[in-house]
Amino acid sequence: MAVNKGLKSIAESTPEFSNQGLENAINDLKIGWVAKSIELDTAITDSTVLTASQKNDLKDAIDNVPHINAGRYLNDLLRHTATIIDGSIIPNDVAENPTPTTFLDILQQVQSLQELVPALFNVPPAEKNRDVNDHLGTLNNIFLETEDSSLPVFTSLKNAISYLDTKFQSAHSTLGTSIDNLKNFVVGLAGDSTDFQTSLDNRATVLATAQTDFNDALASEPFLTKRLELIAGREAINAQVNLENSNLVGIEDYAKTLADNFAYSSVADDPQLRKLITNTAQNENWITYFRDYTKNKENLNPIYDLGEDSDRSFVINEVLVAKGLPDVLNSNDLVAVANKAKLDSRIDTKGFDFLPIEEVIKQCCVQLNLHTYGTVFQQSKRLLSNLNQRDRDIVAEELDLNQDSGTIS
Repeated sequence: MAVNKGLKSIAESTPEFSNQGLENAINDLKIGWVAKSIELDTAITDSTVLTASQKNDLKDAIDNVPHINAGRYLNDLLRHTATIIDGSIIPNDVAENPTPTTFLDILQQVQSLQELVPALFNVPPAEKNRDVNDHLGTLNNIFLETEDSSLPVFTSLKNAISYLDTKFQSAHSTLGTSIDNLKNFVVGLAGDSTDFQTSLDNRATVLATAQTDFNDALASEPFLTKRLELIAGREAINAQVNLENSNLVGIEDYAKTLADNFAYSSVADDPQLRKLITNTAQNENWITYFRDYTKNKENLNPIYDLGEDSDRSFVINEVLVAKGLPDVLNSNDLVAVANKAKLDSRIDTKGFDFLPIEEVIKQCCVQLNLHTYGTVFQQSKRLLSNLNQRDRDIVAEELDLNQDSGTIS
């Protein structure tokens, strides 16, 4: 049942989605050289004088120590989430995808996978790297939260940056100056600027050297731990961005494939359609599924859905009780034991009608490879024990068939 309270106000407004929450979190990391690095990356990106090629070359030149060059990966993170919000992360192809993708389209595709993945693979979406946060975690505060005792990524980064900013003033002061010099040069480029490449490259080289010197200065404790935290933070951010990009770029095709395959499986109950697919499919997995569908469906029995393998004995006992088994309790009741034996598929009852009950008991023992020494009552006891175990084995086999047919493979 839908929640109606507040629905009218939603209908009369727009959500105004943005990555402002992430931007606010990154603002908390703008400390010391990191703040300057972010400003530099922004200046390079926004430059109207530098060509796209010059921008890329410059960014690569100063990315020689990536975890120190924080502006690049933090701004790349913001740019990545912006493409999710506006839908441009999914390529727009005039022939195959003429209508631009929207944020709502992405949300609906991700939501569909939360149902399709468990239905088709019998595992939570996270096990296929298709959980909501595997697509949208950067927008869903994944760097501000943690599910264990470890610090969130942004918290760890902030601690490391703050510590180094306080304890290592001399080293990052030189780095900060190099960053400012390059930024001011880029910002100062005018539309009629010419022959600035050498000056630009020289300043980029100075900055790259300063970053190397700063990084080298962190090679021993207590600074080494903080350097490792910077490295780990950048790697975590880039890994998440790469995962989301990989998942979202092809999400429409992936979701459609899963939905189509799920739809095909829904026609398996129709014998003619089932036969048609078996005759036309070229994939052996498909042929096997539809060819064996009836047999596997017959193996399904809800009575066996009482528990997992850990409850196996309990399930078997419950089924035996439901079937009224064991139906013969007294091995001294020779007639009852003999009649039960005659119903066992392993026993050939030919000629039994002309044999005395004692001989029937003995012949049943012989056919089941049971010892025939002792009295007829001892024979009957061994026979009944075997028959009851057979009942249990049959239930166990049915349980296995039910689990096998009900397990997605």
